Amino acid sequence: MNFSELCKLSGLLGRFSPDGRCLASCVQYRLVVRDVNTLQILQLYTCLDQIQYIEWSSDSLFILCAMYKRGIVQVWSLEQPDWHCKIDEGSAGLVASCWSPDGRHILNTTEFHLRITVWSLCTKSVSYIKYPKACQQGIAFTKDGRYMAVAERRDCKDFISIFVCSDWQLLRGQHFDTETQDLFGIEWAPNGCVLAAWDTCLEYKILLYSLDGRLLSTYRAYEWSLGIKSIAWSPSSQFLAIGSYDEKVRILNHVTWKKITEFEHPATITNTKTIVYKEVEKSPSVETERLSFPPTRALASSLFSTQSKYDIAQVPVSLHYIKPVADRANPKMGIGMLAFSPDNCFLATKNDNIPNAVWIWDIQKLKLFVVLEQLCAIQSFQWDPRQPRLAVCTGNSKVYLWSPAGCVSVQVPTEGDFQIVSLSWHSSGDSMALLSKDNFCVCYLEREEVK
Repeated sequence: MNFSELCKLSGLLGRFSPDGRCLASCVQYRLVVRDVNTLQILQLYTCLDQIQYIEWSSDSLFILCAMYKRGIVQVWSLEQPDWHCKIDEGSAGLVASCWSPDGRHILNTTEFHLRITVWSLCTKSVSYIKYPKACQQGIAFTKDGRYMAVAERRDCKDFISIFVCSDWQLLRGQHFDTETQDLFGIEWAPNGCVLAAWDTCLEYKILLYSLDGRLLSTYRAYEWSLGIKSIAWSPSSQFLAIGSYDEKVRILNHVTWKKITEFEHPATITNTKTIVYKEVEKSPSVETERLSFPPTRALASSLFSTQSKYDIAQVPVSLHYIKPVADRANPKMGIGMLAFSPDNCFLATKNDNIPNAVWIWDIQKLKLFVVLEQLCAIQSFQWDPRQPRLAVCTGNSKVYLWSPAGCVSVQVPTEGDFQIVSLSWHSSGDSMALLSKDNFCVCYLEREEVK
């Protein structure tokens, strides 16, 4: 495993291009595009203000930079560095911006969610979508890029409209109201056949619609308590995992849309068949012959950085549990993170009441397989896109990798403070970007490790 030098970063804005050739990062108002393998700078673009969001077009030829405070989006071309585009929403303001799947239209959501403006880069034409709803996940595209679902709010009721992305017209007049109090999010199944829509956390309700707007099923696990916190479709579209505030994950099947199992996240692991990997500190061993005074910077940093390793804990194991504050909004409780492995075999979850643990469930056997208990709270985790391997970061200078073969803790060899709070895999699975508040580096995995 090799690591690049640290590079400057702001706003955690570091993104691999979809084709895997480039890595874009932002430093204040500058956009830097680097070669993935050498990290040599290929292009440097200067924006009008501090960049708050970036996104690659699907064909990796353009990059969108949004400056929400100024209500401006700038688009840059990699093929023609002199070409650029500026979209100014003016007094309407800007709260969100994204690419359409064809990489030639930009969708801007104006302040107060008054409308979505669809700008064409090719024809310079403009289309408008009225009444978009201000919710966590209000726009969803099918994986094949043909259709877009938009959550809407009009006359104090929730609606969903389905548009054809080629002409931004309604799909056969698909516009229907949803039986929700306050629609919170929508997400297509990967196969594009089913749309999940879920209600506010005050009401446990998830609705499943077909492409033609028919309600296929409604699922409610309980009433009169905080409801859904997170959802995830399996890559095969066979399972829908629903994480809720009651610290459980419920798995629905795609045939009857009934619950097939539920996964609990207790503070004590008692099952002897569950493997619990516990991160423990180990003091660095330094040979006395190598010691010099004053010590070299590399030696000093290795002396004072705490190394760690995993021990297999004997069950029963008590995990670090936090009692949530009941009288505050958005309590730190329930299933805040969910992700299926690319081969559909595993599901990784995080229960916010037990912030230092990652739970890995065997989807074929529908039971708990592994728990990773870290020394610090989990900040982020992400599956390798090519194989069942999970990368985890906890806000320190280490990256943790789990696969069915075992797990490992790796110290990033950097000088100074490098607290990794986010990470993202390269599409090939042989490298990943590790992001901190002010810097990033790329971790390159060796070919044997990749296999």
